[in-house]
Amino acid sequence: MTKHPATPEIRPAAPEIRVDAPAKINLYLHVVGRRSSGYHELDSLVMFATESDSLTVTALPDGMPPELLINGPFAGSLANEPPACNLVVKAALAFAAHLGRTPSVRITLTKNLPIASGIGGGSADAAACLRALCQLWGIPADGPVLFTLAAQLGADIPVCLHGRAAYFGGIGERLDPAPLLPNCPAVLINPGVPVPTPAVFRNRPPVYSWPARLSKPPADIADLADMLSRRRNDLTCAAIEVAPEIAEVLTTLERAGGCLLARLSGSGATCFAIYPDDAAATAAATLIATQHPDWWVRPCRLVSDTKLGRP
Repeated sequence: MTKHPATPEIRPAAPEIRVDAPAKINLYLHVVGRRSSGYHELDSLVMFATESDSLTVTALPDGMPPELLINGPFAGSLANEPPACNLVVKAALAFAAHLGRTPSVRITLTKNLPIASGIGGGSADAAACLRALCQLWGIPADGPVLFTLAAQLGADIPVCLHGRAAYFGGIGERLDPAPLLPNCPAVLINPGVPVPTPAVFRNRPPVYSWPARLSKPPADIADLADMLSRRRNDLTCAAIEVAPEIAEVLTTLERAGGCLLARLSGSGATCFAIYPDDAAATAAATLIATQHPDWWVRPCRLVSDTKLGRP
């Protein structure tokens, strides 16, 4: 009787979900008040950049605690941070606790965006983690409970979870649809200086602005830039006190050919500029990167929908 070798057991690959975490860009940001809790009330219009972190979530055997692996150009900035302090892990733990399950996943975060840079990197990563877990666990990603959970984790997480251009108010928990906005060729620059948001808010004077939502959709990129020029980022002066390099970045962007608008995003130190076309944005980024090789300089687009806007 001929004996045949045993057929090796074939185990299915662990389910794995990969998502992007696009940079959040505040086209304008007005500080309109302060709550008794100390948190500031904001009015802001947000788009998203085609520059992003990325995140992969892989299922682990049930009962195992979550794992966090970080790679990418800015991984070193997070090397000394305990995993439990990372917003991505906090999001996974909170979501799993809400569902009454163990967050048995390995999270691999590729950190392409600068840390503490005003473009919602950590918030975008946490929102991406929630979206990935929804896919992995078969949970709808548009439920109100998920947005409530996101707001409890951080002010920028709800709009990053939304993933589309939007106004946000309150401390970030109130989202309203944005008007139809054109996708904008842009340049992002960070001078390599982390800027903690609390330090910026401590530096700003107790003076408040007004909500400044657009009265109509812009006709084109130039019209959007013109509308935004009549608004501002109320944190700019305070951010420059924390990181004077921001002033040089803004001046450099304004002097680069073709710039329609240059502005700080969030609490900084990342600044953005809008251009009439991709060629102008690429030319400006190439020139500035040559002049300032120590800066993080990226040509990109600002898009209204992170699912549809990539060129």
